[in-house]
Amino acid sequence: MEAREAPAASEARGLSRLCVMLSGGGRTMLNLADAIDRGDLPATVALVVASKECPGAERARERGLRTVVVPGVIPRETLPALLDEHRIDWVVLAGYLKIVQIPEAYRGRVVNIHPALLPDFGGPGMYGGRVHAAVLASGATHSGCTVHLCDDEYDRGPILLQRTCPVLEGDDVHTLAARVFEEEMRAFPEALRRLIEAGHQS
Repeated sequence: MEAREAPAASEARGLSRLCVMLSGGGRTMLNLADAIDRGDLPATVALVVASKECPGAERARERGLRTVVVPGVIPRETLPALLDEHRIDWVVLAGYLKIVQIPEAYRGRVVNIHPALLPDFGGPGMYGGRVHAAVLASGATHSGCTVHLCDDEYDRGPILLQRTCPVLEGDDVHTLAARVFEEEMRAFPEALRRLIEAGHQS
C-alpha cells in the first residue's frame, strides 16, 4: 500500500484538506485522489465518510485513506465535531445519497457533483440511473454534469461549473452514464481547484 502524506506535511505545503462523502462504488473519490497524486489538485483527502459499508469505503481503505462509516443522516449538531477533528477545509459529496444538514461554520464549503445539467433533472430521488433515464425520456439532445455549492435542499445552490456531452441516437442509461462520467472526471477536480485557489488568494 502506498504511504499517504502525513497531515502536518500536507498543511505545511498549503494543501486544502478534503472530506469526501460517498455511498457507493467510490469512482469519484478515486478520481479526485488520482488528480491529487498527479498534482492537478492542491489538496489531500483527509477523511472519507461513507453512509454505509460499500465498495467505496473499502476502496478508500485500500488507498490508505482514513475512512469512517456513519449510517443515516448525520445530525447537524454532530457533523462539525467530525469535520473539526480532521481539520477539514472542504466537504466533497461524491455520490453521497443522504441529505447533508450543513453546519453554519461549513456553509459555502460543501460541494456536490450531479450527473445532469441542473436545474433540470435534479431533486430528491434523482440519482444514478434515474437521472439518465429521465434525460433520455425527455428527448434532450445534450446532457452533462454540474458541480455546485450545496444548501439544505437536494441539488440546489450556486453552480460552479458545468460540462456537456451529446445524447446520441440509440443511447441507453448505461451508455449515457458512461459518457457523462467522462465529463465528471474532468469537471470535479477542475471546480475544486478553482475553489481552492480562489480561497488561497482571498
